[in-house]
Amino acid sequence: MIEQVIFRPAAEEEFKEAHAWYEARQQGLGNEYARSVDACVQIIRRHPEAFPIVHKNVRQGVLRRFPYSVLYIVAPARVVIISVFHSSRDPRIWKRRA
Repeated sequence: MIEQVIFRPAAEEEFKEAHAWYEARQQGLGNEYARSVDACVQIIRRHPEAFPIVHKNVRQGVLRRFPYSVLYIVAPARVVIISVFHSSRDPRIWKRRA
């Protein structure tokens, strides 16, 4: 199991913006979104190579209820989250971070 999960600043910002957006739409929905992201990150921690490689060495974990993916790189003893990405956005945005 991976002990260290690091969110790059851009990924952290994307997460916070989506959380605020969902919370503004319906009270509690932002927290549901956060739990969904956390569940995906926990799977990544336990099984970092479970999700497919989608670009270079970037893997993609897809959230269950929300149209978002957690894009990450497996490094020695850690996982680096490069994006928490909405599926309708242009993927060139996160690919530049890889």
